[in-house]
Amino acid sequence: MRTHYCTDVTEAKIGETVTVAGWVNSRRDHGGIIFIDLRDKSGLVQLVADPSDSKDALVIAETVRDEFVLIATGLVRARGEGLENPNLKTGKIEIVLKDLVIENRSKPMPFDINDEKVNDEIKLRNRFLELRSRKSFEIFQLRSKATIQVRNTLDDLGFLDVETPILTKSTPEGARDYLVPSRVHPGEFYALPQSPQLFKQLLMVAGFDKYFQIAKCFRDEDLRADRQPEFTQIDVEMSFCTQDDVIAVAERLIYDVFTKCGKNIPSTFRRMKYSEAMEKYGSDKPDLRIDMPLVDVIDIFANSTNEIFADIAKDKKNNRIKALKCKNGDNIFSKRQMKGFEDYVRKFGAKGLGYFQMKEDGLKGPLTKFFSEADLEEIVKVTELEVGDIVFFGAGAKKVVWDYMGRFRLFLASEMNIVPADALEFLWVVDFPMFEVEDGRTKALHHPFTMPKSLEDTSDLEAIESIAYDIVLNGTELGGGSIRIHKEEIQSKVFKLMGISDEEAREKFGFLLDALQYGAPSHGGFAMGLDRMIMLLAGTDSIRDVIAFPKTQKAQCLLTQAPSAVDEEQLKELSIRLRKTVTDL
Repeated sequence: MRTHYCTDVTEAKIGETVTVAGWVNSRRDHGGIIFIDLRDKSGLVQLVADPSDSKDALVIAETVRDEFVLIATGLVRARGEGLENPNLKTGKIEIVLKDLVIENRSKPMPFDINDEKVNDEIKLRNRFLELRSRKSFEIFQLRSKATIQVRNTLDDLGFLDVETPILTKSTPEGARDYLVPSRVHPGEFYALPQSPQLFKQLLMVAGFDKYFQIAKCFRDEDLRADRQPEFTQIDVEMSFCTQDDVIAVAERLIYDVFTKCGKNIPSTFRRMKYSEAMEKYGSDKPDLRIDMPLVDVIDIFANSTNEIFADIAKDKKNNRIKALKCKNGDNIFSKRQMKGFEDYVRKFGAKGLGYFQMKEDGLKGPLTKFFSEADLEEIVKVTELEVGDIVFFGAGAKKVVWDYMGRFRLFLASEMNIVPADALEFLWVVDFPMFEVEDGRTKALHHPFTMPKSLEDTSDLEAIESIAYDIVLNGTELGGGSIRIHKEEIQSKVFKLMGISDEEAREKFGFLLDALQYGAPSHGGFAMGLDRMIMLLAGTDSIRDVIAFPKTQKAQCLLTQAPSAVDEEQLKELSIRLRKTVTDL
């Protein structure tokens, strides 16, 4: 139906007759001559309906409106001196219409597709229209390029692409499962996979050696900017490997994808222990673009005459007192703003937020009276303060302090506008704890199939390290993985430490435990969020922008109105009866 895409019609085509097709981006009537900007996936080209060339084309052009679909045939000519548009690839030419066909008409648009300030609800309800924007097309062009490179790289490294089941068994993996009722097995349910974790381990037992999959995953959890109920991950597993082997594959994959997409990044990335990340940045996914580390000052505060600080400092195992230097902050922030900082950290469990200001004659602030001159000098030394700086302090239980001081670090950097937008800072966080204990309940920090470094001493479960690793980009967790447990006796011991009985383990993971008894090789792997990767590559701040038809924060699809009610006959076939709530009565 066409001879060229719009932007293929360049100066080289002057004098030729071409046919293009697309949507009306805009229409202008200049006293009997009509100009139309026609848009297709490649960009724009200008059409001219001139009565001296074709009266029929002009008559049709007069009825054309925005977003009409046209097929246009005409002669390519130069626009002429002073009429060129330097912002367009086709800005030096135009197509003088000989024939114009309205392939389809369009109702008036509910919003301007190039207006990013339009209400999200309106855009999601008309997502197929929002996808017409140049920004959206370029994002999905980028996603396609990245996905193809993932397959090419892993194929080159000898990995086999294998699909695993979507309808599977419900297993505890950290989030709620989406359940699917079975018609042929009344009262029983499938679960949609939160990840292909168990199946990829079984493929290693099967001897497949190297597996990958661009896998759909599903988690019924509260949503935010970088989460969706269904998402896509790059899933990789390999046999007879060490942590270094797995990281080398992941780094090659990331390097190939990012360079293919026009980003200049190193081929290997820095590594940092989990404990260092938490102590210096208050996060297991630190943003290294921000040069504002937390500094431990608990020993100095132990000498304080303030009983609150002194009591906190007595328990160095469970408590922390952290300092955060804000360079030149005394010249940036007012007292009122700093009061707002305290309100900010209180939202995350802080009891308060202390601070000192570095003046010409030393530290000043309401807390100085609780410290000796020697201790004040030590604070200046360890935090490397200069005149004009402010240093903030957080004190309390270590996990609470890590959390709110880590958040506060990011908050301050944003307030000061010091985060370099174009920088790409990758980091491997390694040596994660195997377990975390909350409210007396032991949970796996990653998942229960992660290989612990040792289980000889189980007196302090949170001190046990695992062979686990996360890849972080600009403070966002891009993915992670681990060396897996491949011996049934180790897996059983981990379950016991988590309070999972033999009966419960057999019920939920019996097929995996059985497989581990039939010559399972050592193995490990990683999973990377494809959606998050594209979000960061595209420079957008929402994962919804990189998913063709995303859900809202309430897990609804406004376009299709899903989820929705189904008729009684369907429920009856599934042996399901809905219970009425109070609001239904």
